[in-house]
Amino acid sequence: MPRNGLPSLLVILAAFTSWATTTEGHNITAILEKFPEYSVYNSYMTQTKVADEVNSRETVTCLVLPNAAMSTVAAKHSLATIKNALRILVLLDYYDPPKLHDIPQGTTLTTTLYQTTGNAPGNQGFINITNMRGGKVAFGPAAPGSRLASDYIKSVQQIPYNIYVLEISAPIVFPGLLDAPSVADANLTALLEKAGCKTFASPITTTGMLKNFQTAMDKGLTLFVPNDVAFKAQGVPDLSSISSGELVTLLEYHALLSYTPKDSLKSADHAMATKASGASGKFDLTVSA
Repeated sequence: MPRNGLPSLLVILAAFTSWATTTEGHNITAILEKFPEYSVYNSYMTQTKVADEVNSRETVTCLVLPNAAMSTVAAKHSLATIKNALRILVLLDYYDPPKLHDIPQGTTLTTTLYQTTGNAPGNQGFINITNMRGGKVAFGPAAPGSRLASDYIKSVQQIPYNIYVLEISAPIVFPGLLDAPSVADANLTALLEKAGCKTFASPITTTGMLKNFQTAMDKGLTLFVPNDVAFKAQGVPDLSSISSGELVTLLEYHALLSYTPKDSLKSADHAMATKASGASGKFDLTVSA
């Protein structure tokens, strides 16, 4: 089964991270707050931070599920799994009803937010949109032979050419989409070393912070990780020259005790508490987009 990313860990390569300009033209959660029939969908958009990803996009179409259908998707699945189920419902193009009903050749594949994760096997980051008999529009996975099991129901809301929100009848699921590794499967140091962050990974083990971070991943963890090149820059201290206590504080200062993806960081308007923060807020950090 394909791996869909660690369930509650986000590693950001701090040395070379660059922010794109955040789009301020729409707010998917604010749009859906007016529609109680989509409250479950809206809640999970917020909990998984997929809403922040949607709000950062200039042009999207959101396929929303009514409460009963969304509750079925969410049952017995982790937030990481639900996140992928939501991402596949976000189209990176503007599909209003006229466009849906006038697709060239009657069928098309379109890119979804899930495709941008890099975890989509083959063409599974796309979905199939097909005009059916009687004026119906159906959606389904892109893999050949997949069932088009979800129908366009109605238009919900739109901000022309920025965001269109449509209700569909059923989730769009393909084999493996709802599979996600557990925290127990995550090898944090191996992940960091593979990303070129061996210098940062080493003291996580030697100070005993590995178990600490692993435990934190159960509820959510974000690490800001300088890569090995960053530690060679002028003025950066040699980690072997600082005390064990200082090293622990340094590692904790690079950690947020929540899953906070890039788009959520870009929209943060307040100081954020790190694992090293105390009541004084001495080790809080701020993020500038």
